[in-house]
Amino acid sequence: MPVPCLLAALLLALSPALSLAQTPAAARQDPAALVARAQAMVKDRAASYPGRAVISVTPPPQFNQPVCNQLEAFLAGNGGLQPRTSVGIRCLAPHPWTTYLQASVQIMGPYFVASHTIQRGEAVNQDDLETREGDLLRNRRLVSDPSRVVGWIATRNIRAGGAIESSALRDPNAIQRGQQVRTVARGAGFVATSEGRAMDSGGPGTQIQVRTPSGQIVTGTVIDGHTVQVMM
Repeated sequence: MPVPCLLAALLLALSPALSLAQTPAAARQDPAALVARAQAMVKDRAASYPGRAVISVTPPPQFNQPVCNQLEAFLAGNGGLQPRTSVGIRCLAPHPWTTYLQASVQIMGPYFVASHTIQRGEAVNQDDLETREGDLLRNRRLVSDPSRVVGWIATRNIRAGGAIESSALRDPNAIQRGQQVRTVARGAGFVATSEGRAMDSGGPGTQIQVRTPSGQIVTGTVIDGHTVQVMM
């Protein structure tokens, strides 16, 4: 290829890079717009959590992408909020590009602690509880919904001042593995009751297996803390 043609081809290939390098600052994307878009995305996702969201987004260092007319924000990974969340910002037009910003997220809200020692097997009532405030996102096992603690059964001793965690409670209407249960079998024109031993744990509406006195394994739906309905 003649030298003039070669030089022309090289200049043509390098022209996008040269154009970007010569782009004035006013034609480059404002990082503040990226931060605002990331904050809006995280705030929207945090609205489904109980408590008050505290969000801090770190601006991108030395951001040199061209200005974008159509920005789209998304959460990286599985799309769930984490204390340290990566937020993606994607430009759809006119020049596609993608970058990621780091967000620090807290969900501050009330949670329950034991006002005195709660013994294993006891049903928790309102007098057993006091409230504290903390980051519910960092410890997702903390219980903040009173309907998920009052009337529930402690599965272990909970010391005075100790946080009430979901793993320390069970639904009073749930059946525990190994528990003796009543089975109700319903068919066309008949109802038969018997007893058996639960082979699984489950709350109302879930299906578990029950071993009958004869050794037969049947599958039924948990009705309450003592009853399993078996359809025939």
